[in-house]
Amino acid sequence: MTSRTAAVRAGGDIGEESGRGASLTDELYTKLEARIRSGELLPGSRLPTQKEIALAENVSRTVVREAVARLAAHGLTVSRQGSGVFVADDAEPRAFQITRDELGELADVIKLLEMRLAVETEMAGLAAARRTTDDIAAIQEALQQIVESQHDPVAAAKADAAFHLAIAQATQNDYYVRFVEFLGLRLVPPRNLYLRDQPEPAHDAYVAKVHAEHEAIVDAIVRMDSVRAREAARHHMQESLTRHSMLSAAARLRGRAGN
Repeated sequence: MTSRTAAVRAGGDIGEESGRGASLTDELYTKLEARIRSGELLPGSRLPTQKEIALAENVSRTVVREAVARLAAHGLTVSRQGSGVFVADDAEPRAFQITRDELGELADVIKLLEMRLAVETEMAGLAAARRTTDDIAAIQEALQQIVESQHDPVAAAKADAAFHLAIAQATQNDYYVRFVEFLGLRLVPPRNLYLRDQPEPAHDAYVAKVHAEHEAIVDAIVRMDSVRAREAARHHMQESLTRHSMLSAAARLRGRAGN
């Protein structure tokens, strides 16, 4: 047993370097906040004792005290003399979210594409198995809107989001619909992020490639071919992920060359 662990188990404080102590406090605060925000620790529920938290997280009582004090400072906990520390009654769980501000950089767009790769693959497969005639009409109409607005990036992005929403609706699963509605335009990486400083022919080639990928998805859904729909959707998302990953790698190389 290390002296650090022994000290913690004995319930004593450890003389950590200020930088490391601050880091441990930040980490513990983030963990405890996440448990409150997620609803794991409900409003009115009692936090574990400082000793219990110190043992569970293998940190000192000092770190625990500082992290819990920060929770109180943010209004997430309240102390009740003789009873302990409790989650504040007005501490609101925070739902999963992706803000627009988070998608301004390529690295963030790539993370979202990685998540969509899994979601949209299965979504297309379900849409192919369950779609109705009305669903097909809505999907094809959205695809046509993308074509008609291809020279207007903003309108094209809206049409692209509507296309994916129509596929979500074809799954007959409200959760897919709500998830896609939540993402909205965040589903569609900004075209200028990928085509920045590119000549007009590059824009046209990009539009034509994406359109072909969309058509492959629609064709499989129309034919009620779930296997091919999944393959087409996965290919579409993988191509987008590859395009943006290559762009990110090129940007890193330019950054190194400039140093």
